[in-house]
Amino acid sequence: MIKPNRKRWSRVKRDYELYLFLLPIIILYLVFKYYPMYGVQIAFKDFSPSQGIWGSEWVGFQHFIDFFDSYNFWTIITNTLSLSFLSLLFGFPAPIIIALMLNQMLGKRYKKFVQTVIYAPHFISTVVLVGMLNVFLSPNSGIVNHIITMFGGDPILFMADEGWFRPLYILSGIWQETGFSTIIYLAALAGVNPELHEAATMDGASKWKRVWNVDIPSILPTIVILLILALGNIMSIGFEKAFLMQSDLNYGTSNIIPTYVYEMGIQKAQYSFSTAVGLFNSLINIILIVTVNRIAKKMTETSLW
Repeated sequence: MIKPNRKRWSRVKRDYELYLFLLPIIILYLVFKYYPMYGVQIAFKDFSPSQGIWGSEWVGFQHFIDFFDSYNFWTIITNTLSLSFLSLLFGFPAPIIIALMLNQMLGKRYKKFVQTVIYAPHFISTVVLVGMLNVFLSPNSGIVNHIITMFGGDPILFMADEGWFRPLYILSGIWQETGFSTIIYLAALAGVNPELHEAATMDGASKWKRVWNVDIPSILPTIVILLILALGNIMSIGFEKAFLMQSDLNYGTSNIIPTYVYEMGIQKAQYSFSTAVGLFNSLINIILIVTVNRIAKKMTETSLW
């Protein structure tokens, strides 16, 4: 009887050309993902650049305790979770709805035109996007405030108002990323068996019933997988846009974990403390993705592993 390990290695030797294709991505992950984990230990030390990582004093969980006891801990956590959950609540269903609508279109030229229009914003950089927000929402020259004053209202300081930070962040994110996510669902819908629609049509099902009973169940595994990934990254909301939109006037709602790590680590040079905050953020993401994956596996029999 051949041992499992010997059988596995014989298969690798036989198809070694195929396994060589994995080599670049393995090297990429080892160099840029796993090797930097060596520096995570400074979260448990009072890191000093002159003494190096190994020479710095060991302080255990002190930096984590300092973060939990800080006056703005709950504000940062609340801001991060609020922005993440609201982005997920309003942003996640949008590409699903648009993909279902596009899938029902009969005019191919119009369908391609709509796909191009909603997909194009994905190629706009975050810096340009925030610059567009500043131009369009300017209290003096912005077109939005011109429309408001034209109807007798007063100009609004959108980019400097705490109450407007989350709506602007979420809406601009939906506008920029919905088209790209729609492609994934359109690809899933392309794999739906046409015979299912034909059978439903013969049974007298309307378009709405065919969408509800054929299309949605067919793409449900794709929806579940993407939802698991989205919930697993709930604490890893984008740093760049939040940082570019942040100002002293909207700091109360725009101060989230990524911007706080940048502030403490880069601007104030508290390397150990900022590493501890980042590690705490990563651990929460790991717990979330494992938990959501198990729940999804029990409820829908679809999971990442």
